[in-house]
Order: sequence, then C-alpha cells, then structure tokens
Amino acid sequence: QVQLVESGGGLVQAGGSLRLSCVASGRTFRVAALGWFRQAPGKEREFVAAVSASGFSTYYADSVEGRFTISKDNARNTVYLQMNSLKPEDTAVYYCALDTALRIAVRSPTSYDYWGQGTQVTVSS
Repeated sequence: QVQLVESGGGLVQAGGSLRLSCVASGRTFRVAALGWFRQAPGKEREFVAAVSASGFSTYYADSVEGRFTISKDNARNTVYLQMNSLKPEDTAVYYCALDTALRIAVRSPTSYDYWGQGTQVTVSS
C-alpha cells in the first residue's frame, strides 16, 4: 500500500510562487511515475504535470507550461511542483498521484493508482 501526503499549499498573490511537495510511503516510488492534478470548485479534475519514473521526462498542461516545474527526488521519495507566476485561475485543490504501471497516458487520471488527500492553493488578484 502506498500513501501520498501533499504539503505546501496556501494563499498567495497573483505573480507569486509556491512549491508543493508530495511524500510517498512504500518501496514503489523509485519505479513509479508521478503526476500532479488540480480541481477547482465545480470543475473536473485536470492534469497539471507529470514526471517519468527516472525523473528525466516531464509533461505539462499548456496552461502551466513555462510557469510550473515538476521534479522527482528518489532519495527522498518526494515529488515537487514549483509554481511561479501564479494566476487566480490556478486556484484549486492540488493532488499528487502515483502510477505503478508506467502507463502511457500520463495526462489521464485513470492512469494513476494512488492519490494524496490534496492541498489547497488560492491565488488572489
């Protein structure tokens, strides 16, 4: 069983930065792909970013490309999401997710086996 615990959310002004962290329990982290998703009130959960098991390949939603950076630290069982130039439309609950089967469709929530509880990010204008 894998547990994921996110942290680092909060309230920030537009243009500011936050770094989200997600720590995973268990031994599968090194061979797993990780993703970040977000869900705003009244909206479906949407893909934000993903990183391959090795950490060498990264994927981003068009809406965050160039502003967000995902990274994976296998020594610490932690995946990060550095968020810069935040906008009010980035406001959402952010979730990390872990894929043990290295599925190709990294942008689909159905590709992930385990999910964290979420951390709230609020960007004020």
